[in-house]
Amino acid sequence: MANDSGRRPIREGLLTGPLDDLSQVHLCGSRCAACGETSLGTSDICPNCGGTEVTPKALSDLGSLWTYTVVRHKPPGAYHGPDPFQPFALGLVELADGLRVMAPVEADIDSLAIGMPLHIRPYVLRTDEAGREVVAFTYRPA
Repeated sequence: MANDSGRRPIREGLLTGPLDDLSQVHLCGSRCAACGETSLGTSDICPNCGGTEVTPKALSDLGSLWTYTVVRHKPPGAYHGPDPFQPFALGLVELADGLRVMAPVEADIDSLAIGMPLHIRPYVLRTDEAGREVVAFTYRPA
């Protein structure tokens, strides 16, 4: 959620912790009391069973590279990455919590290997139209 630091998350309910101290920011998930499913982001309803006994849960900062692709062409639309465009890895990171999260992977493309340990890195992506810094996340080798 947005806070007094003038920062906001890239998507509401996705990050937890004080956005003014990025070392304290984590991914946020939801855990269902009925079926035990953990999902990414906060939610009032379990996407697995439809249960309503769902509570927020800070997700693990550690994961492993489950699979990845290399994006070699600038994505269409309002791309907010480096200009000029630089190829980057987009990985499916399996967290210790059992979820798989798709996110950019900050590493030399030639060094990527399935199963390599990764650690989340929250960062300021850009400034929005209201002048607030937008906080996103990537993964880097642990």
